[in-house]
Amino acid sequence: MDYKKAGVDIEAGYKSVELMKKHVMETMRPEVLGGIGGFSGAFSLEAIKGMEHPVLLSGTDGVGTKLKLAFIMDRHDTVGIDCVAMCVNDVACAGGEPLFFLDYIACGKNVPEKIATIVSGVAEGCKQSGAALVGGETAEMPGFYPIEEYDLAGFAVGVVDQKDLIDGKDLAAGDVLVGLASSGVHSNGFSLVRKVFEKELTREGLDTYYEELGRTLGEALLAPTKIYVNALKGIKDAGVKVKACSHITGGGFYENIPRMLKDGTRAVVKKDSYEVPAIFKMLAAKGGIEEQMMYNTYNMGIGMVVAVDPEDVEKTMEAVKAAGETPYVIGSIEAGEKGVTLC
Repeated sequence: MDYKKAGVDIEAGYKSVELMKKHVMETMRPEVLGGIGGFSGAFSLEAIKGMEHPVLLSGTDGVGTKLKLAFIMDRHDTVGIDCVAMCVNDVACAGGEPLFFLDYIACGKNVPEKIATIVSGVAEGCKQSGAALVGGETAEMPGFYPIEEYDLAGFAVGVVDQKDLIDGKDLAAGDVLVGLASSGVHSNGFSLVRKVFEKELTREGLDTYYEELGRTLGEALLAPTKIYVNALKGIKDAGVKVKACSHITGGGFYENIPRMLKDGTRAVVKKDSYEVPAIFKMLAAKGGIEEQMMYNTYNMGIGMVVAVDPEDVEKTMEAVKAAGETPYVIGSIEAGEKGVTLC
């Protein structure tokens, strides 16, 4: 008896590392010390010495059951972007710059080419956000995961000067809410998605083209989560102070927008201020999901919300567009009980 006969292929692990190296190297920043394969990732903090009061930020998340669609479609090159996005968007939401990222892949069987493809997506997410992929772990766990399945999670570390921290303390009635368009469902609510599209969860079903979506159902659902790091950096570089910010993830508008508010302020969002993407309309109609539940589960086409002074709205919109994203003025801040009103 040996480890391989028990289901763990050490040689496959070595091959996975070799195949993923080229992707990892593409994410390197000058602050990364040492090479790939050490017991820990080393990152120099020399570059942040100029900050008055540097504050470290961190975020951790996974891709969730969206992975089930990747298994069915046998497409594994985008879920890594989702994993990075869910973490770095949280860091950027606090005003931070993502510095580095680590991933964790647990699988039933280590297929080196598949693992390398997953990591290529992680690396792409890191490149989009400017974070270095400084390490990770691939755990082969036979008997725990089915041989064709895996889980993917990770965490990011970033930094912000304390004076630039976005904490909502200066939020005031009259401030304007600018929403940044999402790419679709992102990485939340897929247990409900899978229940609604239960009969379509086959390769044939997901490969079916829908005119209203302009693509196949699988392409619409697997579209990677938007990374908003560059858009938020662009707003800051334009001289705009973001007073508050919310990453619209699990819990949708009703749970996430109140997290950006201070006591005595209320967000008012106008539902007709932008076009809700077709995938959400299809999901609601097919599943018979009430509107309130949709806005309490999904991003409904808005992946990030920032609150700015009315005088800064135009500069904010231009900065977001310059970063390649689509902005909408979706509402405003009013005095009142902390919470959100959709009208």
